[in-house]
Amino acid sequence: MLSPAEIAVAVAVVAAITFACRLAPFVLLRGRPARPLLDFLSRTMPLGVMVVLVAYTLAGVTSSPTSWVPYLGGIGATAALHLWRRSIALSLVGGTGVYVAASLLLG
Repeated sequence: MLSPAEIAVAVAVVAAITFACRLAPFVLLRGRPARPLLDFLSRTMPLGVMVVLVAYTLAGVTSSPTSWVPYLGGIGATAALHLWRRSIALSLVGGTGVYVAASLLLG
């Protein structure tokens, strides 16, 4: 069993690595001229990532309403909140809240 100090060190190391991986592309591409491929990817990747995340989320859905209603509600709430306010935090928290509430009510 790991001690609390060992767990804290492990979390700190993983957080530092994750932060470095998120920061690396910005550091490596700073000051370089724009390239057509990078411009294309910067426009299309956000939508592509969202499509993959929605597909992954819906992978466990069955035909039972108790299975698909929470997913549909969460996805719908996330999309509606994002289109309304353009706030990632609001759409993330709101969509998750609707999903959890629907799961608890139907579960």
